[in-house]
Amino acid sequence: MRAMVFDGSSLTLAERELPERLPGAGELLIDVLACGVCRTDLHVVDGELDEPKRPVIPGHEIVGRVVACGADVRGFAPGERVGVPWLGKTCGVCPYCASGRENLCDAPGFTGYTLDGGYAQQVIADHRYCLHLPERYDDARAAPLLCAGLIGYRTLSMAGDARRVGIYGFGAAAHIVAQVARHQGREVYAFTRPGDDIAQQFARKLGATWAGGSDEAPPAPLDAALIFAPVGALVPAALQAVVKGGVVVCGGIHMSDIPAFPYAFLWGERRVVSVANLTRADGEAFMKIAGEMQLDIEVTCYPLAEANRALDDLRSGRVSGAAVLMVG
Repeated sequence: MRAMVFDGSSLTLAERELPERLPGAGELLIDVLACGVCRTDLHVVDGELDEPKRPVIPGHEIVGRVVACGADVRGFAPGERVGVPWLGKTCGVCPYCASGRENLCDAPGFTGYTLDGGYAQQVIADHRYCLHLPERYDDARAAPLLCAGLIGYRTLSMAGDARRVGIYGFGAAAHIVAQVARHQGREVYAFTRPGDDIAQQFARKLGATWAGGSDEAPPAPLDAALIFAPVGALVPAALQAVVKGGVVVCGGIHMSDIPAFPYAFLWGERRVVSVANLTRADGEAFMKIAGEMQLDIEVTCYPLAEANRALDDLRSGRVSGAAVLMVG
């Protein structure tokens, strides 16, 4: 089995031939068809998330076809197309799992971080955390649904019933969640890197009411702001843009330090909250929405062997929409 492996010895992945595995009880053996390249993968390779399994195969936006099922698998069969997301397992017994907050599990397993992921020809996954995918999306466009879409959906959900929603960082997650927000009747205000006219045009094409640089103030006060760019300085900027009682939701797993800001930015019952991982319920709810509407998902595709180029393009801001490795 060919795989792109991160061993921590450098900021690149190495192409390797690894032995094939057989699924254990409750597991699926999956031929990988496509795997999205997420900013979280970049954080792992760049050392910003410092507790990966080593060596590890990155990738947690996996679209594949079931080859074999281990004992006690329910709901999946050989030949079926499935999705494997970031949340790969939970303990099921900690206070968070017991209270319906498995995204905060004390002993979780994360695909492509503490569990081997989808930058490979095959992957083993716990069937309980796999997802059925809407048929209307091909493999490349289904892949970003499994993290960019899911985390975007959870981030938007934490904005409550906010009508005017600002989105900071218009990449893979933002371009999907913007469409969901518009589908729900919300107004979208897109903030990109200053001077990025291409991203701003892309945002307007997807229905944004306004698009401008992250150094600009929106033309109307926001009810909520969603931050996907890993830039801590955007938090005080977003706080200044939201109304009293508004919320700033940080949707990334990593962010640079948030600079000091006056208490007046926070006063008026404004809130800053973070999103941590996802739940299986999030996955089911979002896939239902994605199946009901036609999301316009923009992808840039790379062969598996060019995973390093895909990561570098993402690092340098050269990817419009989502980067996807085509494996199958």
